Amino acid sequence: MLEGVIISVDVMGGDDAPGIVIAGCERFLKTDGKSRAARFLLHGDQAAIEKLLKKAPLTKARSEIVHSDKAVAMDEKPGQALRRGKGSSMWNSIAAVKAGEARVAISAGNTGALMAMSKLQLRMKEGVQRPAIAGVWPRAGGQCIVLDIGANIDCDETQLTEFAVLGEAYYRALYKKSSPSVGLLNVGTEEEKGTATIKAAHKRFQELDFGLNYAGYVEGNDISTGTVDVIVTDGFTGNIALKTAEGTGRFIGDLVKNALDGNVFGKLAKLINAVAFSRLKARIDPRNFNGGAFLGLNGVVVKSHGGTDAKGYANAINVAMSLAESDFNAEIEKTLTRLHDAELDIESAAEV
Repeated sequence: MLEGVIISVDVMGGDDAPGIVIAGCERFLKTDGKSRAARFLLHGDQAAIEKLLKKAPLTKARSEIVHSDKAVAMDEKPGQALRRGKGSSMWNSIAAVKAGEARVAISAGNTGALMAMSKLQLRMKEGVQRPAIAGVWPRAGGQCIVLDIGANIDCDETQLTEFAVLGEAYYRALYKKSSPSVGLLNVGTEEEKGTATIKAAHKRFQELDFGLNYAGYVEGNDISTGTVDVIVTDGFTGNIALKTAEGTGRFIGDLVKNALDGNVFGKLAKLINAVAFSRLKARIDPRNFNGGAFLGLNGVVVKSHGGTDAKGYANAINVAMSLAESDFNAEIEKTLTRLHDAELDIESAAEV
């Protein structure tokens, strides 16, 4: 029987699974997880996993295999995955959280299927209409949280308010800040700008007194400049922003590399400034920010990018571990209660 903080892993999920998943677990244990009490429930093909564990001694010593005959394909539709996915490595990894056998589940598999299975098994928290996917973003002076980044294409003002609650608690769990600032993504900071939904959400944030440190409208450039800690938006806009940022990071990295490797003077400058360039590379490397949490469920599920490598997967495990070690869900419930009470106060005042 495993003891410690149990992380339930869908070993068969991802473009290069299962190899990259076990390699990611091993990398995590060699770096961020070296002194932490992480243990893994590894869901997937037992024979394949045992073969990989021969090259991953730390993971082997800290894990238990739960055999699954089935795996969810990366291109499988969510409805199809639900119909045939029970008993799959993805399904079983979530079921372990529901049963209390693990604190958190992680998968690099099919996002739609993972969301559908998570909602079906774990259910939504009371007071939350839809789950959101939160992503970590590099910014001046640290990191910020952006949500939603893909779970909900269309959102109303009530859902955007709920996302703010989820994102604020998530930021506190990861970065131990008592009162993170929250901004609403818009096309400008002027009061008259934005869609009807954005304006309605802005009004709710201003009127509802539930302890949120609301900073008002922010623009796209504020994501990276460090204006606020948590940026709230719908999944359509958030996903486009995420993919744009990742592509821009890779593009800048390639530009710098090509400029420095193009001639002898560039190579000399690269050698002289090796430490500085290494830090720059780390700041714009998407792998260092891999791992998006599904927020709003009665349980914690973390989604890794399907095409990441061992370094990226290890970072996603680090996110999962940080949430597992925190009182994240309890904080969400407290703030949701305050939000609900504030809504009742507004309704009561309107009836008088």
